[in-house]
Amino acid sequence: MSVLVYIEANEDGVKKTSLEAVAMASKLSDNLGTDLLGVTFEKGDVFSGIGEVSKIFQIEDEKLNEGDVVPFSVALEQVIRKVGADVIVMPNSSLCEAAASRIAVNLKASVMTNVIGLPNTANGFVVTKGVYSGKAFADFEMNRDIKVITTKKNSFEFTSKEGVSAVESMSVDLSAIEIKVKIIEVQKTAGKVLLPDADVVVSAGRGLKAAENWGMIEELADLLGGATACSKPVADVGWRPHYEHVGQTGLKVSPNLYIAVGISGAIQHLAGVSFSKVIVVINTDAEAPFFKAADYGIVGDAFEVVPKLIEILKN
Repeated sequence: MSVLVYIEANEDGVKKTSLEAVAMASKLSDNLGTDLLGVTFEKGDVFSGIGEVSKIFQIEDEKLNEGDVVPFSVALEQVIRKVGADVIVMPNSSLCEAAASRIAVNLKASVMTNVIGLPNTANGFVVTKGVYSGKAFADFEMNRDIKVITTKKNSFEFTSKEGVSAVESMSVDLSAIEIKVKIIEVQKTAGKVLLPDADVVVSAGRGLKAAENWGMIEELADLLGGATACSKPVADVGWRPHYEHVGQTGLKVSPNLYIAVGISGAIQHLAGVSFSKVIVVINTDAEAPFFKAADYGIVGDAFEVVPKLIEILKN
């Protein structure tokens, strides 16, 4: 049984979510007694520090730069067939999830997304993931010959190993694919941590009373090297942009630290943050539902507590 991991990178190097996927795939390949292979659609040489991947196949094709899931999944499927991979591990993203399902159909494979633990290979091939919006965990047996997995963010810790992976060019045939989606513009936020990638998230709700009070939330997030977020009602009234909305109908995040300020903790919001490693809640209402999910709670006025936290961090 061979393991293939998809590696995504940008101008800053390999993405953290991909390194986490490598960490899981590396342990899995060790358990299975097989080499770990990698595949990337990125250009350049940004793969130092991941010596556990014995060889990385580098695919370059202009159609892979258009953000369309069809060429992405077709190219990945061709690589899987060429190297004879039995287990394919990918970081979790909207693109990888969409590709995983397409690949599984075409290869008649088992597929499981948002896996949070190392597959148990002692008796079959069993993976664990969260269910019911993070309220419980369930084990699933993947019983097809080929298994396709995406990993949940912050579920695996990557430790750099000495050595540099060998990089080998590989060609794929995408000539028959008609691109239906085209990227016409990319707008990047300069100097800020992006919410999906953040290890620390400072989020606030209607308890802040007005949009102009968000300065202290942004300052706290900056001091912690994190990103800001908000509850759905805050985005709905226009206090914050919708791309900051976390919850069941917004972004689902799993940072190492999630600080909720003035958010009651309705089930819809908890569904988007329940996989956070540590949750800190600041609220004036001691009966707020969020306290039941919190690791640490402060019953107090955000306008008194947050400035004190900022002062402590500055000092």
